[in-house]
Amino acid sequence: MPGTFSAQSSRAGDSLRNHFLLAMPSLAEGIFSHSITYICEHGESGAMGIVINQPLELTVAEIFDHLQIKALKDFTEVPVLAGGPVQIDHGFVLHRAMDTEWEASIRVTDEITLTTSRDVLRALANGTGPEEHVIALGYAGWSPGQLEQELAQNSWLTLPADSEIIFATPCEQRLSAAAAQLGIDMNLISGQAGHA
Repeated sequence: MPGTFSAQSSRAGDSLRNHFLLAMPSLAEGIFSHSITYICEHGESGAMGIVINQPLELTVAEIFDHLQIKALKDFTEVPVLAGGPVQIDHGFVLHRAMDTEWEASIRVTDEITLTTSRDVLRALANGTGPEEHVIALGYAGWSPGQLEQELAQNSWLTLPADSEIIFATPCEQRLSAAAAQLGIDMNLISGQAGHA
């Protein structure tokens, strides 16, 4: 896990932990264009999250091949997501919480865990890992005060996260499904929108 983020250091100041950030049209370029980001940590040391709707041209099967992990089921149709622009060579597995202890995890909520150790990948490959999961390369990170500044500039809409959108909604529908919870069609929002 990135050194500056730990469950202990930022738990007290969390405010957008377990929330979605929906990119406003003003974020028109790069990984955040039309993105939905799940916030895992947010406190005095900044914020970190995983973009959950930007698939890479890479499958979980290819990741397993690269790591020489033998899979018992077919992962050739399971996409790996671009989780954010930071540490793009590191894997992040967002999954439903289990009783299993992983080598490197942060329990975001009682329901959702973020794991960065290879043991969870081995468990997924052999069928003993969390059934509901998202695998991403990289994460989105904000320095102290940066996310608050972006929110003040109307770069993001925020809403409490819904695990069904993360784990049970197809990747390409996650942004619109979250926006629908706010009663919004993201295609109708202009880049000049006011505070939500």
